[in-house]
Amino acid sequence: MYRKWLLRLIVLLLPLGLLAGCSSVDIERYAGTTPRLDIGDYFDGQTRAWGMVQDYSGEVQRRFTVDIEGRLDGDTLVLDERFVYDDGETDRRVWTFERQDEGLWMASANDVEDPVEARQAGHVFNMRYRLPVEVSGREITFTLDDWMYLQPDGRLINRTAMKKFGVTLAEITIVFDRQIQERETQG
Repeated sequence: MYRKWLLRLIVLLLPLGLLAGCSSVDIERYAGTTPRLDIGDYFDGQTRAWGMVQDYSGEVQRRFTVDIEGRLDGDTLVLDERFVYDDGETDRRVWTFERQDEGLWMASANDVEDPVEARQAGHVFNMRYRLPVEVSGREITFTLDDWMYLQPDGRLINRTAMKKFGVTLAEITIVFDRQIQERETQG
């Protein structure tokens, strides 16, 4: 009897232990890395990005481009993102980030649930948020774990896990490239 109870307990607790072992990396691990990323500086102006969404098996489901107009005013960054998908669909998301201190931002967007805490350290930026997405005619709310990594050449690589009930069902990869402003190239 005791052995059956112990076996059941192990079977019930094993998945929790596995999930705890899969917890996210602490962003402070990157504190001393370079080049240093500050999203206010990086996204102030025009940025272009290319991305894809892959399902749980790795198959590409969608590809897209994003044109981003960023405006930094003091401690407030507004990002106006305009998406164009490979099937011609378009979308728009407007983020507002408020700097709280050196490595902390509070953010909100027109289609994101709840306020978002975002952190940056060294060359890395991370935020987690809930986003309702239409899938096969149904709206499903995913938790997105969004990580950005500034590269030495100035490009920014974004990897995002889309999770439901703690399970990654899709991943998004985006590469951002700051656009040289016309006024900077005129001499």
